[in-house]
Formats: sequence, structure tokens, C-alpha cells
Amino acid sequence: MKVLMINGSTHENGTTAAALKIIADELKAQGVESEIFCLGTAAVHSCTGCMGCQKLGKCVFDDDPVNVLGEKVKQADGYIFAAPVHYASPSGAVVALLDRLFYAYGRYMKFKPAASVVAARRAGTTASYDVLNKYIQINSMLQVPSTYWNMVFGANAKDTEQDLEGATVMRAIASNMVWLLKLLENAKGTDLEKPVLIEKVKTNFIR
Repeated sequence: MKVLMINGSTHENGTTAAALKIIADELKAQGVESEIFCLGTAAVHSCTGCMGCQKLGKCVFDDDPVNVLGEKVKQADGYIFAAPVHYASPSGAVVALLDRLFYAYGRYMKFKPAASVVAARRAGTTASYDVLNKYIQINSMLQVPSTYWNMVFGANAKDTEQDLEGATVMRAIASNMVWLLKLLENAKGTDLEKPVLIEKVKTNFIR
């Protein structure tokens, strides 16, 4: 079992990375492999809504990390989507990345467990957390619970070490992720593996 964690920060060793390291350490302690993919300073295209990914099976933009990450998505059993707070919202790069990742590769993540994590110096965490959660909820994923909202605080990674409550929340995410992964593993080959699929109907408000 493997968990893919996306660090949407420009800082490879910043507060977001500190939160993910706590999760990674707990996953390892409970026998689950993980990989942290750091977005860093890579330029990321915004989604143009061209729907080319539906024909190609990948995003039409092939000069940024989305398709590289998409191949990793296919191999993972669970996911953590993490981002720093910029102007009371997740970083613009991670939103652009997730928009395109879910369009092009969402089918590989469906019915798998996922959690979102946000990091901030002070404020904007709940609004940013809500934005990231919407990707999980619209894609029929299993939202991993914790003991509080999934956020850590600090101006840098050293500060984040002092957020003891935040650290316990991260560890609880990891522990609950392991639990869900084991449940899903045991459900394979049974009628519990996936829910009864309900066909999606789209309604336009202007006819």
C-alpha cells in the first residue's frame, strides 16, 4: 500500500513539508509506504476547459508536472493534498495543478481515501481547507477523518514543530488513512469493494 502526498508549496522544506513529514513518519510506523511530490517553483498552466484530456487520457499541456504526477496517481492507494495559505486561499499553483489533475486523472483516484492539509502562519486555513476538500468530495473519494481540522501553524518549519496539536492531527490522519486502506484491501473481490454506482445527471439552470 502506498500513499501519494502532494506538497503544493514553493518551499520544499517549509511548513507544509513539516506537516507531511509527520504524516509520512506515522504511515511508515504502521507499515505503509509514502511518497511526497513537491510542486516547488514549477510553473503550472491553468485549466483551459478544452476537454482534450478526455480524448488523450492525459492533459494536453505536457511541459509542467501534471502528467508526471498523473502517472504517480495511477499507482497510489491513498492521497494527501497539501498546500500553504496564500491570501486566505490555497496557493494558486496547487489549485491550477489539482484542477487539471482531477480532470485528466480523477478516475484513478475515485473511491480511494484522501485527506487535505493546509499550513499557515496565522489565518485563512479554514477557507483554504474547504477549497481542497471540494476536490475530494466531487470525485467520490473517501475523506479521511482526523481529530480536528487538518491544519498546522507556523511561519516556518521550526515554528510548526511547536504546534503540538497540529502534529497530533497529522498523526491521526495517517493512522486513519492506514485503517481505511486496510478496510479497502480486505473488501477487494467482495460486493463491498465499491458502492452501487449512481449515474450522474447534469442540470443546466438556463434552458
